[in-house]
Amino acid sequence: MTQQNVLEVDGLTHDYGEVVALKDLTVRVPPGVTGLVGANGAGKTTMLRLMLGLLHPTAGRMTVLGADPETDPLAVRARIGYMPEVECLPKDQTAADFVSYAAQLAGIPPREAKRRSSETLFLVGLEEERFRYVGDFSTGMQQRVKAAQAIVHDPDLLLLDEPASGLDPEGRAQMLDLIRRLGEFDMSVIISSHVLTDIEETCDWVVMLDAGDLLRSGPIDESSRGVTVLVEVLSAADEVAERLAARGIAAAVDGKRLVVGPEGDDLERAVVEAAAATGAGLVRMERGASSLEDLFLGEGA
Repeated sequence: MTQQNVLEVDGLTHDYGEVVALKDLTVRVPPGVTGLVGANGAGKTTMLRLMLGLLHPTAGRMTVLGADPETDPLAVRARIGYMPEVECLPKDQTAADFVSYAAQLAGIPPREAKRRSSETLFLVGLEEERFRYVGDFSTGMQQRVKAAQAIVHDPDLLLLDEPASGLDPEGRAQMLDLIRRLGEFDMSVIISSHVLTDIEETCDWVVMLDAGDLLRSGPIDESSRGVTVLVEVLSAADEVAERLAARGIAAAVDGKRLVVGPEGDDLERAVVEAAAATGAGLVRMERGASSLEDLFLGEGA
C-alpha cells in the first residue's frame, strides 16, 4: 500500500501585501525526515505557519496528513507537534510542569500527562533537570524543552523551525543526534533550516526554497554524505590532526587550518572532540563541498 504524503501543495501562493513569500508552489513530501532549506526570507517559516493553519494561502491549496489546515485546522494540529524558533517558554515553570501542561492541552488526562512529561524529558536528555525552572536553563536545554513539548502527545508529524539556532557546536551536535533518534520512531519530521550540513546529516528528503520559489524537491542521495570538512583553530592544529588520525580520520594541516575527511557521518563531532581534548580553540568549521547545493543547484547554474 502506498503511504500517504505528509504534505501536498498545489499552486500555492502567499503574500503579505506587496511582499510575496511563496510563489505558485507545487510539491509533494513523503513520510520520513525532510529538510525545508533556504536562506533567511526564503519562505520556510511562512510554509510552516500555513501547515499549522495560522496563515491561509492567497492562492492554491495545501493538505497536511490528508487534511486542509485552512478549513479544518484542529484536525491538522491534533496530529502535529511544533517546535518554534522564537523564545517562547515560561521562565517561572519547571520543565516537568510545562511539558505536562502541553500534554494536557493535547487532551491527555493530568496523571497520564505527568507520566508522559517525565518520559519525554528523559528522551531529550533532561531527566536530571526536569524539576528546575526553565528560566535557569541554557539555550541548548531550552531547545530540548521545546522539542519535548512538541512530541509529548506522540504526533504523526513534527515541525522543527531552526532547531539548532543559537547553539554552540556541542549543543548543535546533541540536537542533531536527537533529531536522528526521533526519525527512528513512527513519526515524520520536517526541519526548517538554512544550514545545509544540518539537513545532510539528519534528512532523507529535501525541499529547497529561494525567495519564495521552489528550486528542487527530492531525496538526498547517499553520495552527498561523507564529504570533507574545513576547520580553523586558534592553535595546536598538528595535535588535532594527530588525534583525528588515531581515530582513522585523515587531516591535512595548513597553518591553523585543517582539511578533514572524507570519512563517515560524524566528522564534525570528531573535530569538536579533538579540539576540546587538545585545547586548540575551534574558530570555525564548515563542509568543504556544499553537496546539497551541488545536487540541486548545479544543473541550473
